[in-house]
Amino acid sequence: MSEDKPADTVESAPAEENAIPNGKGHEPGEEITASAKTPPAGDGENPHRTENTEANLPESQEFLSGIDDKKTTRFTDFEGKTSFGMSVFNLGNAIMGSGILGLAYAMANTGVVLFLTLLTVVAVLSSYSIHLLLKSSGIVGIRAYEQLGYRAFGTPGKMAAGIAITLQNIGAMSSYLYIVKYEFPLVIQAFLKVDKPAGEWYLNGNYLVIIVSIAVILPLALMKQLGYLGYTSGFSLSCMVFFLISVIYKKFNTPCPFVDFAFNGTASVLNVSAADPGGEDNPACIPKMANLNSQTAYTIPILAFAFVCHPEVLPIYTELRNPTKKKMQHVANISIAVMYSMYFLAALFGYLTFYGEVEPELLHTYSRIDPYDTLILCVRVAVLTAVTLTVPIVLFPVRRAIQQMMFPNKTFNWPRHIAIAIILLTFINLLVIFAPNILGIFGIIGATSAPCLIFIFPAVFYIRIVPKEEEPLRSVPKILAACFAGIGFLFMIMSLSFILIDWTSGTSNASSGH
Repeated sequence: MSEDKPADTVESAPAEENAIPNGKGHEPGEEITASAKTPPAGDGENPHRTENTEANLPESQEFLSGIDDKKTTRFTDFEGKTSFGMSVFNLGNAIMGSGILGLAYAMANTGVVLFLTLLTVVAVLSSYSIHLLLKSSGIVGIRAYEQLGYRAFGTPGKMAAGIAITLQNIGAMSSYLYIVKYEFPLVIQAFLKVDKPAGEWYLNGNYLVIIVSIAVILPLALMKQLGYLGYTSGFSLSCMVFFLISVIYKKFNTPCPFVDFAFNGTASVLNVSAADPGGEDNPACIPKMANLNSQTAYTIPILAFAFVCHPEVLPIYTELRNPTKKKMQHVANISIAVMYSMYFLAALFGYLTFYGEVEPELLHTYSRIDPYDTLILCVRVAVLTAVTLTVPIVLFPVRRAIQQMMFPNKTFNWPRHIAIAIILLTFINLLVIFAPNILGIFGIIGATSAPCLIFIFPAVFYIRIVPKEEEPLRSVPKILAACFAGIGFLFMIMSLSFILIDWTSGTSNASSGH
């Protein structure tokens, strides 16, 4: 890793810009290079730069200085120190998000085979998308997603990338706080052994979200730099591995069909086997290989949301030891393959535990069997801790993007820094309190910003940035990139159309709470 760099070289601006959008961060030294330019030789600049040197540059000057240099900045100009294995770990952290909690529900509404097919397609397309990003960035030597947009389309390109990243991160923060809203009351209820809540305020998820936001998230979000918050990424991934192991274990310890705890006098007496008295399998306990219904519309957005890691690819590439496009593509492929396996196993065993009864947020379903289950209680505490500590990390790049879009020529300002954090947290709390359930968040954000970040932007940036002399517009790579962008538009339009039809029809689970 890069801890051996002098601490005073860690810059606030790139640290904020390059936190991973779905809630994972890196160690402080790793974020430094995303926007850093190689200074011209002999410029006489003090090597111990103040942390705000770059932040004090006007936005236009910051970009133009890199474009006007006679010597274009290349990735090889920076000596990366991160090993191949650690880069895989970091990108895996970038991919892994709270989307894993919604995948069992996605499988229930598509069937095992169709879900596996869609998961495979999205994973392969994500890998191809990273190839496009790496090829574009290698030509112009740019290490940040928004800067790539600026190089391709000027200010509109930068704004589009900034807005997509902002939406994506707001969606991620909302989904994390949504987990706090629904899981925290169940944890407190289990600890206090409250069988039938009578409206106690400390068991109200809306109050708990506000308390956690003010007491834990806001103080961390007000920090000037990410600092040690980046270390929570490893812990967060460990929690998700623990979650996966627990889901697999519970599959073999849960009867089918399960009996709701509310109607379950003595669970041991009411264990029901998967077979009817006549010896035939219970239809409710037979997995569906393919399944199409109104909720199927949410599957692609949930999958797309689960694979977004693209804004973090370039900084990880920059930090890679002896970086080459081929080596970084290998890092990406391994990371995607590992997460693909975890996603599929979590979805499969979650689905095979509850079948058609699985809820949009998997952990919430377990409380219907036994709200006092010790293992699930431990999983809940681990996931709650991970997502709570992750929210401040996700807030940093949103604030950075807002500052770039609204105040591009302003230097760092504490009142503005604090005000943006408070406004963002207030907005997200209102969204979480009044949004009907997690599907609305995953569905809408996944159907808009995720296709942009995975499909559309990498493809159009590639078409614009790769010189026509190298690859004419009618060359096979650019035609493939254009088709890739078309797939992104198709995904977006189809998903949004299905979701809107589903909402207006009034039959959706999204129109009611748990």
